[in-house]
Amino acid sequence: MNRRAFLAGAPGLAIAGTAVAGKRGDVPTRIFGRTGESLTVIGQAGGRFPLCTFEEAKAITRRAYDLGINYFDNAHSYWGGRSEEVFGAVLPEVRKDVFITTKSTDRTRDGAAKELDISLKRMRTDYVDLWQIHAVGEMEEVDEIFGPGGAIEAFEAAKKAGKCRFIGFTGHRDPHVHLAMLERYDEYDTILMPLNPADPSYLSFERLVLPEARRRGLGIQGMKSLANAKLLQSLSVRQCIQYVLSLPIHCLAVGCTTIGQIEDDVRIAREFEPYGDSELSSLRERAGQLAGAALEDWKRDTSQASNRPAYVGG
Repeated sequence: MNRRAFLAGAPGLAIAGTAVAGKRGDVPTRIFGRTGESLTVIGQAGGRFPLCTFEEAKAITRRAYDLGINYFDNAHSYWGGRSEEVFGAVLPEVRKDVFITTKSTDRTRDGAAKELDISLKRMRTDYVDLWQIHAVGEMEEVDEIFGPGGAIEAFEAAKKAGKCRFIGFTGHRDPHVHLAMLERYDEYDTILMPLNPADPSYLSFERLVLPEARRRGLGIQGMKSLANAKLLQSLSVRQCIQYVLSLPIHCLAVGCTTIGQIEDDVRIAREFEPYGDSELSSLRERAGQLAGAALEDWKRDTSQASNRPAYVGG
């Protein structure tokens, strides 16, 4: 299930093109950890653009900017590169006003460097604000990234050359792999992890990784706040987004496939008031009834013993 499919028949939700009151700049912002950048608490992500046409994706990106969002998330692999081309068709004229991220899944220095150069051309920019080692899910990948000729060398070189201002990493399969990435390197600026009310009940990034990311002063990004819409069986979009924004993070990437969705999310961000401990606990309990590998199917299935990590350090 995806958010677009779930919301298609849901009553009482904003439809595409519905006006949202307010002006650019009134989306709440937070300082993005050690980067010192002021980012809007939600950002437009390009990962769901394959569910749109190219022109629809451009319209959503323009609307996100017009509504005040300054944080735009992407990856070299999204939509075979077309998601980056969407950003390249919309954001160059406002480049100084926005914080653009992209990511690489190549684990070698040469391969990652090539991906970045292609990404920059697609997005029509000389640099990205944040470049991330993307979707690290296995302990073997950690060794490859930090081995001779590994991707970390490309990231350090790109930052030194000014092709990216900051570097970080992402992942959603196993919080223990996130911890291994943190153990191997002290110079990340940021981290991106899945966070939602069901996460604490199964292979929890919130419980295991978030405290360490805070301790290190990293810029912390959340994703998968709706669990790919599966949490909407029990919780509302507002509850899911407000839950994540009530955690000690800096920004949340939201994947929208209609203008109405981005308008809804901006409205929620503008009206945001943090949940207290009792409210957070209540949402965790409700979501926990759905928790597990079936809900968060991007995580490792711990019922399969062979899928458990065997990392011993080094």
